[in-house]
Amino acid sequence: MVSVEEALNRILARIQVLGLEKVDIIGSLGRVIGEDILAPRDIPPLDNSAMDGYAVRATDIKGASRESPISLKVIEELPAGILPQMSVTKGEAVRIMTGAPLPKGADTVVMVEDTEKTGEGVRVFQEVPRGEHIRRAGEDVKKGDRVISKGSVIRAAEVGMLASVGRAFVSVHQRPVVAILCTGDELVDVDEGIADHKIVSSNSYTLAAQVMECGALPLQLGIAKDDPTEIEQMLRQGLRTDIILSSAGVSVGDYDLVKDVLGGIGFQMEFWRVAMRPGQPLAFGTIGGKPTFGLPGNPVSSMVSFEQFVRPSLLKMMGHKNLFRPIVEAVLKEEIIKKPGNRHFVRARVSLEEDRYVVTTTGPQGSGILNSMVDANGLIIAPEDRTQIKAGEKVRVQILDRSFESAILENHQGVEAT
Repeated sequence: MVSVEEALNRILARIQVLGLEKVDIIGSLGRVIGEDILAPRDIPPLDNSAMDGYAVRATDIKGASRESPISLKVIEELPAGILPQMSVTKGEAVRIMTGAPLPKGADTVVMVEDTEKTGEGVRVFQEVPRGEHIRRAGEDVKKGDRVISKGSVIRAAEVGMLASVGRAFVSVHQRPVVAILCTGDELVDVDEGIADHKIVSSNSYTLAAQVMECGALPLQLGIAKDDPTEIEQMLRQGLRTDIILSSAGVSVGDYDLVKDVLGGIGFQMEFWRVAMRPGQPLAFGTIGGKPTFGLPGNPVSSMVSFEQFVRPSLLKMMGHKNLFRPIVEAVLKEEIIKKPGNRHFVRARVSLEEDRYVVTTTGPQGSGILNSMVDANGLIIAPEDRTQIKAGEKVRVQILDRSFESAILENHQGVEAT
């Protein structure tokens, strides 16, 4: 049996970052970019108006007010996207729209709210400093600037920047295809007839959802009965994917067949069993270099094992640098009793009360109680050597809920990097 840290280190040492593929910029959202993006020109390319109003010379409107307006001759009307044809000279103005290039001679824009149109002219009621309401060429991006760095995660802002610099396609790291196989005579699929002695294979769907939350692509192989031939046939279908997950069949029972079947198709085991609960019976190794996980069959054990080991593996494969959930320090509101020797991941609900995080468990912690995961937004990390954690003590909590995770990262209170 290995520790959680040793298991994670040995797993990540076997995980390779996938290669690159070209995708359209909308399809790049959430992906890790595999190239530096340089600006081919200034953005904006020309000085332009930040307001609807009039392009003028600041000296011509010096002293203008409601009581003493200054009249100027309007020589041109300039919508956005049209180049100016006229130059502004003394006593002149150009009617200009937001985003339109600034005409030569003009050095200031007066907002339309501070003017009044008068036939072929305009009255200006407000003195405006030179350069007011003008977006300068290159104030956003200058030609040659690196606007997105290799290894960055593409968000909505980066998608907009890619469009701004004229990149319709971009190179990003590939998304791994993840084979998922669940085993057990007692399992049926969600749309099958459910007899009292049968169980719906929720793991088929929780694992697929967890894979998708990472940004990877699940391939559900189905449910294999407790038959070595059937298990082998279905596992071999998974060999064309990037990573294989099996659920159940890796413990020590008479019908826990997956470890033996994996061995028969070239599985090189790195370790079996991790000093954690839930999730102790976990096997990891490779088949022809392909990472392969034998996850526990109990729903909570499967999900927790995925969080600790599979999720960071998938993120690494996709080029991410931040592989781990945030961890916060929170005040425990109830006592936790556990046996020594294993690290416990206790399903919990963490919240912010005034200036501190507090946490309570979600009730019974049996590894088959999936509802305890539904209620949880975090996992209390109870150390291996502790047998009792008293109410009022501070504990570390791994955050699972994305919305709460975002709030925590914005707050930066008591957050660990890993």
